[in-house]
Amino acid sequence: MTLFYTDHYVLPLPDGHRFPMRKYALLRQRVEMENLTVRGFADPPVATRGQLLRAHGLDYVHRATEGLLSESEVRRLGFPWSSQMVERSLRSSGATVEACKAALDHGIGVNLAGGTHHAFRDAAEGYCVFNDSAIAALELVQTGLARRVLVVDLDVHQGNGTASILAEVPEVFTLSMHGEKNFPLRKETSDLDVALPDGTDDEAYLVALDAALGEAFEKSSPDFVIYVSGADPFLDDTLGRLALSMGGLAERDRRVFDRAKRAGLPLAVSMAGGYARQVADTVEIHLNTVRQAVQTLWR
Repeated sequence: MTLFYTDHYVLPLPDGHRFPMRKYALLRQRVEMENLTVRGFADPPVATRGQLLRAHGLDYVHRATEGLLSESEVRRLGFPWSSQMVERSLRSSGATVEACKAALDHGIGVNLAGGTHHAFRDAAEGYCVFNDSAIAALELVQTGLARRVLVVDLDVHQGNGTASILAEVPEVFTLSMHGEKNFPLRKETSDLDVALPDGTDDEAYLVALDAALGEAFEKSSPDFVIYVSGADPFLDDTLGRLALSMGGLAERDRRVFDRAKRAGLPLAVSMAGGYARQVADTVEIHLNTVRQAVQTLWR
């Protein structure tokens, strides 16, 4: 299994910024320590202009890449604009595309970043510039690599940008299971939304997940799965509001991977959000996702 990484493309963030950029390098270090790859690590190419324009408008892509976003757009994004931010965003989207291609060859592909599901067709939001899941899903469908794609988004925040971009794409089914009262305040409409109350624990979450996966697989009849995992349903996540343990999150991952494997479907996974009080906890949750991916390959 090849793992695609972008942690060496670092955003220059101001002191005290709440986004835990260092989690990506720490995650790759842990993966290396446990020797969790088969084929090693790969530095992904940038998402091409053609790939970007399947999911995003031409004017937005131009302004986002050339530093022409307005002050209000930059505030909505949450990152200061920089050429490094553009490079990382393009590479992170490229990593999900490459993870999809790897999954077609080997069963599972892993992006050690990605999950930028708040990016809309013509707007950045919530630390997301380009929507890697939408870009990858449209790449698969429009190049004939897949007929029907299921996006399973289990980040604690609704995949609002993904839902919006793919709303009129019948070949892609979007499932988002998220905190009901969490960001974004205004939700979009996914093909299947499961909104969970604050404090949802492992048992209740996994019951809801089984039901949601059953419905999504039945309705979508996919031949490819893109999984946005997310570490932020964790009980000690500062932005989460749910109450899942590390073990519960690992079981969540196992159930998604196993469901795809039982159906004989390739799956690409991205890490998405994670804002635990201790960055080591976020890294451990992401690492468990990679562990579950590896174990699924060997089961």
